[in-house]
Amino acid sequence: MFNKEMEKGGLKDVETVIGPSVKVKGDFHGQGNIIVEGIVEGSIKTGNSLYVGDKAKVTANIEAKDARIGGEIVGNVKVKGHLEIAANARIMGDIEAASLAVSRGAILNGNCSMVAEKEQRKS
Repeated sequence: MFNKEMEKGGLKDVETVIGPSVKVKGDFHGQGNIIVEGIVEGSIKTGNSLYVGDKAKVTANIEAKDARIGGEIVGNVKVKGHLEIAANARIMGDIEAASLAVSRGAILNGNCSMVAEKEQRKS
């Protein structure tokens, strides 16, 4: 899902980019791909992919189709498909995903639930 092109910030069809100097407060909902490199406080929900950069700071509950987390998250993360947690990620909250990849060095302080996509739709 997240190939080398995306890791370099080249996610195709990006609808929203929250740059490194941007701070967003509030509920952020959309259907397109989202890249977060700055600070977000509130909630993030997208029907597509979410990329959280290595220096991003997010204090929010997150819902996405697929996600790559590289920064700091304080809140719960719910992903219908694949969740990739990068080596320098710090997640303080529960995660739920259909599939999961965690790199060595990542920090997760919370519960982890592996839920098939069909089961997530029922809840």
